[in-house]
Amino acid sequence: MSQEERAQVVASLPGEVTWDEMAMPEGDRHFRAKVGARDALQGYFTRQRRKVYLGAELPIYYPGERRFAPDLLAVLDVETHERDKWVVSHEGCGLDWVMEVHVGGDRKKDAEYNVERYARLGIPEYFIYDRARQRLEAYRLSSPEAREYTRMEPRQGRYTSEVLGLELQVEGERLRFWAGHALLLESDEFIARLEELMAGMQQRVDEEARLRANEARQREELELRLAEETRRREEETRRREEETRRREELERRLAESHAELERLRQRGD
Repeated sequence: MSQEERAQVVASLPGEVTWDEMAMPEGDRHFRAKVGARDALQGYFTRQRRKVYLGAELPIYYPGERRFAPDLLAVLDVETHERDKWVVSHEGCGLDWVMEVHVGGDRKKDAEYNVERYARLGIPEYFIYDRARQRLEAYRLSSPEAREYTRMEPRQGRYTSEVLGLELQVEGERLRFWAGHALLLESDEFIARLEELMAGMQQRVDEEARLRANEARQREELELRLAEETRRREEETRRREEETRRREELERRLAESHAELERLRQRGD
């Protein structure tokens, strides 16, 4: 088959799964858990500038296998453009990491059938987030050649994903991802954190503006007091100068009077 013919075959493959192939809709808790996890991972790998393709409910085609659509998947070091399906023979690689979110109904599909199937397909890691019970299960292939999963054990409540380079933990009502000691925030949390930081910065700006206004007012009051003190001193100086002038004038007149009296006395003699 030529490359052009192969491309035509890939293009003809459906980009959606049928109702028979899909699990029953599981509501907001299922949707938010899946979208929240994808959002946190997308933000992290974008900031790391690493090419990691993340898909949700994307039809997956492995050679000789019935198609399936996991809740969340990751493929490392590939182009991250939008896709309608993942065809392994066309992409040149299979999935690296898969997570299924379980809310209600029969767990057998996620906890038994997919454990066997994903291992057989050579998917290195498989996580099950039981949203109803707020529990996490994780599986890993012990080697690239292995086709049976080894169940992971948590350490201090966290599961380590060697594929993602992250730790996973159920905390409260959310599935959390950790990069070392750093918690990966979802967009709503990231925005809330930014708004909190902005509010804090605005509060500091307002406080600094208030302090500057108080300093300006105190400076103006000091300048007014200095001006008033200068005016008072100048007035006191003028008053003293005027008193000195009047005293000197009085002394001059007294001297003139004494001289006139002395002159008159001499004329009388």
